[in-house]
Amino acid sequence: MTRLTVLVLGAGFGGLEVAARLSDHAADRVDVTVIDQSDCFSFGFAKLDAMFGDGEPVVRTPYADLSRPAVTFRQERILAIDPASRVVDTSGGRHQADVLVVALGADLDVARTPGLSSDDEYYSVVGAERAAVRIRDFDRGHAVVAVAGTPYKCPPAPCETALMLHDYLVRHGRREATSISVISPFPIPVPPSPATSAALLDAFAEHDITFRANSRMAEVLPDRRCIVLDDGEEVGYDLLLAVPRHRPPAVVASLPSGNDGWVRVDPRTLQTPFANVFAIGDVADAPVPRAGVYAERAAAVVAEQILSMLDGRAVEPYDGYGACFIEFGGGRVARVEVTFITEAGPQGGPFSPPSFDLAKDKVEFGTSRIAKWFGTR
Repeated sequence: MTRLTVLVLGAGFGGLEVAARLSDHAADRVDVTVIDQSDCFSFGFAKLDAMFGDGEPVVRTPYADLSRPAVTFRQERILAIDPASRVVDTSGGRHQADVLVVALGADLDVARTPGLSSDDEYYSVVGAERAAVRIRDFDRGHAVVAVAGTPYKCPPAPCETALMLHDYLVRHGRREATSISVISPFPIPVPPSPATSAALLDAFAEHDITFRANSRMAEVLPDRRCIVLDDGEEVGYDLLLAVPRHRPPAVVASLPSGNDGWVRVDPRTLQTPFANVFAIGDVADAPVPRAGVYAERAAAVVAEQILSMLDGRAVEPYDGYGACFIEFGGGRVARVEVTFITEAGPQGGPFSPPSFDLAKDKVEFGTSRIAKWFGTR
């Protein structure tokens, strides 16, 4: 039988999950090439650990450790995508495949917010490590965690950041000299889950953290040490932890676009208008949050569709389900489940209150994914 060639662009949650599933179920019938410009993988939540872990660097897993049957990793920069012919040009040459999976994530668009500097953001690995230094030097004044706009990766993360900052400042004896605010574009911290939102708002009240709903950071005035909200109000800061606007990678402009340039897909199949071309995760315009667990779930659906090309199996449609861990500080973690693609719209599922046991589950979640994706289990 002729082997099916699969080209996966991007080695995050989505790309690694597709590759692992195809390797598990069809290593004798597929050749999978995964391309990413980075040399290592890191979890988004590892950035928070680095920021509030007294200077520990972000944990990285080298792609050189990827050892999966039928899977080859190439560290190359993607230059052009021709979805009609499924040809991709990279810094290492030209690649063509029977199936193309675009999982390139989202880029930070710092320049889109006037006055915002890359030194202010904490959503990249470099940004988080820079923020860790600023946090260590912060001993008094107003800390502002500010979101510039939607969509952005991991919607609960700004709330986690505020709670973990509170915890850090208490540990270091600085909390009484400081105040903390969260500037959020949402009406409540996690709109699809009232129970999660209530728990976060209770934690904010307990820890004297201000939550500014339905607001976004529209401009930064660094000389005056303040941000301007979209209603014109100015908020002063001594420490700014900014979530920049996000944008699609420029190289996906050759694919059909949906909302704001994100790659247009059928939300139930993740297929683009081109045959055998899929888009998953942050880069796709599927109506789900930009978060790794949603990319992982989408990747499973896409992998099943690729396997169906080999054996004709039936494939369940993508439902937009995800279960997210949320840091509450003090070593406690909560968990919430939300399904986004239903006839009635997003449906909040069970909320598990913060506990030390769930913190252990979060650690296991990370270690199990690395073992699965990199072939070390």
